[in-house]
Amino acid sequence: MAIDGKWEITINSPLGAQKATLDLASDGTSLTGSQQAAQGSGPVENGKVDGNIATWSAKISSPMPMTLDFTGTVDGDKLSGSVKAGSFGSFPFTGSRSA
Repeated sequence: MAIDGKWEITINSPLGAQKATLDLASDGTSLTGSQQAAQGSGPVENGKVDGNIATWSAKISSPMPMTLDFTGTVDGDKLSGSVKAGSFGSFPFTGSRSA
């Protein structure tokens, strides 16, 4: 699947650019993997794939504990979309496949 592999993403939040690394794998419509960032690292949760669109959640601990809900579109080696940060609203993210 197009989403499988390692990705470097940047979330454009009100606190500035927040970088994260994703390691994703799909199995049919299921998406699993992990997300590592300065704000917290852990498993990808509730991951789903539908064509070139992927959705997943990831927990962070800083600046406060919350769950981030991602919706992204894969276009070759590019990944972009939005992330909902609880009551703080949604922010865009962009990324590219890493080696």
